[in-house]
Amino acid sequence: QLQLVESGGGLVQAGGSLRLSCVASGGTFGSYAMAWFRHAPGKEREFVAGIRWYGGDTYYADSVKGRFTISRDNAKNTVYLQMNSLKPEDTAVYYCAAESFGLGSEGARKYAHWGQGTQVTVSS
Repeated sequence: QLQLVESGGGLVQAGGSLRLSCVASGGTFGSYAMAWFRHAPGKEREFVAGIRWYGGDTYYADSVKGRFTISRDNAKNTVYLQMNSLKPEDTAVYYCAAESFGLGSEGARKYAHWGQGTQVTVSS
């Protein structure tokens, strides 16, 4: 059973940066598409970014394009989300998710494995 553990969240001022990490264990990391979702209070969970299981294709929500970058290091079983130019509306709990042999595109139902989440708070 693939297990995912996120880290790197915290409190940052608007315009600042954070890098989230998600370490996977218990499975063949390289065979999974990885994605980041977020869930803010009073809002539905939304797709943020994803990366295909091979080839490096990436997908982004329109709200984060040009500011966030997803990447993966298969040797370290880790996926990253570099977040720059953060805005107060980026405040949410960020979750890492994995889909076996997937594209890494949006659609939460495709992802069978989820982490516990890490809180990101952006102050104005």
